[in-house]
Amino acid sequence: MVGVTVAAIVLMEDDATLCEVIAFHLRRAGHEVQTAADGVAGLQCARAAHADLVLLDVMMPRLSGLEVLKTLRTESTVPIMVISARDAEADKLAGFDLGADDYLTKPFSMRELMARVEAVLRRTEQAPPPPSKDVAVVLDTARHEVSTRGERVRLAPKEFELLAYLTERPNRVVSRPDILEAVWGYRGADTRTVDVHIYWLRQKIEVDPKAPRHLITVRQYGYKFVPEGDPDAA
Repeated sequence: MVGVTVAAIVLMEDDATLCEVIAFHLRRAGHEVQTAADGVAGLQCARAAHADLVLLDVMMPRLSGLEVLKTLRTESTVPIMVISARDAEADKLAGFDLGADDYLTKPFSMRELMARVEAVLRRTEQAPPPPSKDVAVVLDTARHEVSTRGERVRLAPKEFELLAYLTERPNRVVSRPDILEAVWGYRGADTRTVDVHIYWLRQKIEVDPKAPRHLITVRQYGYKFVPEGDPDAA
């Protein structure tokens, strides 16, 4: 495969046959793969492996995939892809709300899985255009951090992608459906996941999250990013 990013991947899947097949294809593409058959072992593996990507099933013994996802998101910004037989929109939104970077429903082809794996890995390496010198919020693409007022704050991958998307469109109002499609890759009526991630970002980059000056809500439409801060936003 041309242009593939070689990565250390942790695969959590309790179906032994499916786990073996996925691991085979990942290794054939050049990736290093560690596997776990339950959530507890998978969480320990992810912590120890310094992984570039985590693939996890939702329905696992001992500790569910969503519990693993929730725990990892409090500890790490590693990209996480959920693979699950649960295909309802509510299940997908639950995964995204907890910080998943992608959600792939079973059954799926190995070609689709590999394409999504490479897409997630590429997104974590892509650098947004450099900000102007007078911008108060600066993205650090190497560490997936944002600097605000000279202080760095670590962001989860989706938080970083969302902020990068908005900072590339300074002072421009962007609708919630457009944000959902651009950052999460699908379009739907329920854009709650966008609001949740905006809330999380405000907690990290705003001086007063309850009176944001950079991530501004435009009622009944969406959001805009104001680089120097909006003095009238409060």
